[in-house]
Amino acid sequence: MDIQELKPVAEQLFRDIRELSFDGVGVTRDSYGAGEAAAAEYLRRFAEGHGLRVEADRAANLVFRLPDSETGAPAAWVGSHMDSVPRGGNYDGLAGIVAGLLCLLGQKQSGMYSPVPLKVIAFRGEESAWFGKAYMGSGAALGKLTADDLALSHRQTGQTLGAAMAAAGADVQAVMNQVVLFDKSAAAAYLELHIEQGPVMMARQLPLAVVPGIRGNVRHNRVTCVGEPGHSGAVPRWLRKDAMFAVADLITRLDEHWKVLLERGIDLVVTAGIVSTSPEEHSISRIPGTVHFSFEARSKSAETLEGFYQLFRTECKAIARDRGVRFEFDRRIDASPAVMDGRLSDLLTDQCKRENLPTELVPSGAGHDASLFAVAGIPTGMLFVRNEHGSHNPDEAMDIDDFMLGVKVLSNTIASL
Repeated sequence: MDIQELKPVAEQLFRDIRELSFDGVGVTRDSYGAGEAAAAEYLRRFAEGHGLRVEADRAANLVFRLPDSETGAPAAWVGSHMDSVPRGGNYDGLAGIVAGLLCLLGQKQSGMYSPVPLKVIAFRGEESAWFGKAYMGSGAALGKLTADDLALSHRQTGQTLGAAMAAAGADVQAVMNQVVLFDKSAAAAYLELHIEQGPVMMARQLPLAVVPGIRGNVRHNRVTCVGEPGHSGAVPRWLRKDAMFAVADLITRLDEHWKVLLERGIDLVVTAGIVSTSPEEHSISRIPGTVHFSFEARSKSAETLEGFYQLFRTECKAIARDRGVRFEFDRRIDASPAVMDGRLSDLLTDQCKRENLPTELVPSGAGHDASLFAVAGIPTGMLFVRNEHGSHNPDEAMDIDDFMLGVKVLSNTIASL
């Protein structure tokens, strides 16, 4: 059958899951929480209702396959994540799962199975918004989570990641022991379709784009600058230990360093996404004694990340000395940059050419589960679908015809493996 005939099925999946997880503004599918669980249960029922086999792996991710496809041969895996950020968009992650399911349904209904068996995996917990850690489901499957990771607390409930994973059915003891639960020898390839989360493809009028690589990152979820509170009118500048001005000074210095590095052609983005004083203490007439903030840098280069991180720590020391404050850091969290497999990228590009599409490469500034598979040595490829208004917001606007074109390219690429 023509994969395009499954467009009404795609529209139904996106519509129904959005309704399940609508929060009044956007969608909220919290990692290992009620929203993600509702999406997982819907996907399970949908797949079983269409004659597909569904099982949970030991990391509580869902795996979908054709009923008579278990031949023991290495499979082509297609996947993405079920969760979302708070008040996020409906397509981030979900589009990749729906694309994989449509590829399975297309094979089942046509009776024309791909030479390499197809399996689809729906990951739990990709978003760092909930526990301060990204790639939880794929990381658990690949033996990458640590005891410190499992001790991280949910941003709202305080429940630990380990407890949340256990409640979802994961083998937490195996995860803690970093047992590799995903059989890498059983993977001929890993492919992920995802919306682009920035504006490049809309600006360049690219319906689809092949992703050559994914930026890595280094983060602190929480850095605290500790100064000395005081009366705003009574303490002159030279005697102040103002935590807010210290943090502002730090962010300004980092921005200047970032600008210089960009002028040298170095790939880097830097963000302080959370900056706050204590609601119990802050006042217009009070010098802030404590300020909390987050730090994140992303780059395609591990060397750039490490170099900028050390520069960040050096500036913290200098500002602490100059302004009489101190900086306290929570655990550093790293994610390695990833390069996609050249052969898979070429196959995806070839299929885009067959559809008379532009064939520009668009690197991913956002992180994806695909990066863990690439770093683990599994041949990995990634396809972007253009998406208006960016991502991690309720206004994601992927065009369904662009998506179906992406599914066709993905399906044909799987058939060509």
